[in-house]
Amino acid sequence: MEPGNIVASVLVGILVLIVLMILISCIRIVPQATALVIERLGGYRGTWSVGLHVKAPFIDRVAKRVNLKEQVVDFEPQPVITKDNVTMRIDTVVFYQITDPKLFAYGVENPIMAIENLTATTLRNIIGDLELDQTLTSRETINTKMRASLDVATDPWGIKVNRVELKNIIPPAAIQDAMEKQMKAERERRESILRAEGEKKSTILVAEGKKESAILDAEAEKQAAILRAEAAKEKMIREAEGEAEAILKVQKANADGLRFLKEAGADQPVLALKSFEALEKVADGKATKIIIPSEIQNVAGLVKAVTEVAKEEI
Repeated sequence: MEPGNIVASVLVGILVLIVLMILISCIRIVPQATALVIERLGGYRGTWSVGLHVKAPFIDRVAKRVNLKEQVVDFEPQPVITKDNVTMRIDTVVFYQITDPKLFAYGVENPIMAIENLTATTLRNIIGDLELDQTLTSRETINTKMRASLDVATDPWGIKVNRVELKNIIPPAAIQDAMEKQMKAERERRESILRAEGEKKSTILVAEGKKESAILDAEAEKQAAILRAEAAKEKMIREAEGEAEAILKVQKANADGLRFLKEAGADQPVLALKSFEALEKVADGKATKIIIPSEIQNVAGLVKAVTEVAKEEI
């Protein structure tokens, strides 16, 4: 082969290789959660999403590669002044996501710096309407207001602010020292209150215990008195019943004796003898003086009286 033909073949091979390289460079594969902003001759042509794409050589170019994932940016502490003129430093964390690659590419020159400055100014405006105590206890309210303000402001840039968090609130050292003293005093006050309430409850419980004990003692004494009275009453009733029964038995015995005498047909001499025996028993008693009716001198009269009494009892 002639040298001229060899050179031509080499040149053709190089040209073919260059064309192949150009064609390969025009083929783009866009991965998941990524978008490519394409410009043609300096003007916006379109946005490529996930998949295989081919651009025109020399006239089309990738202007910006956009990450569509949710992203987090942590800003440095910003000095802010509260409504009661207390200067503090607050750092924020912003969670955002790009929703429109075209607006993100052409909306603002440096989106992150713009979000940082917008966050600082919004935070100053919100904190300026709050006092120190409100600032320390209103994190959720501040987060919500900042998210709403930033979301509206970044919408023309194709950015959606999903969440804003106050990471740290750093008051001045003097304020921190005063807050610590106040917290210590508050804890001591609560401790004193709890101790006093405990002592109060203890005293009340002791008093209630004594009261209940006194009531129980009184109830027990009352029951004991009732039982004693009932026992005494029962005893008196039993004694009365016993005496009544004894009287009945004596009367019955007397009646039986008289009936026996009558049935036995006792005559006057026998009755007289029995009367003398009764007088003998009376004389044997401890009495120092004995009164005998005048009628007893008449034995016949005594016998007759006893006989009449026997008749009446029968």
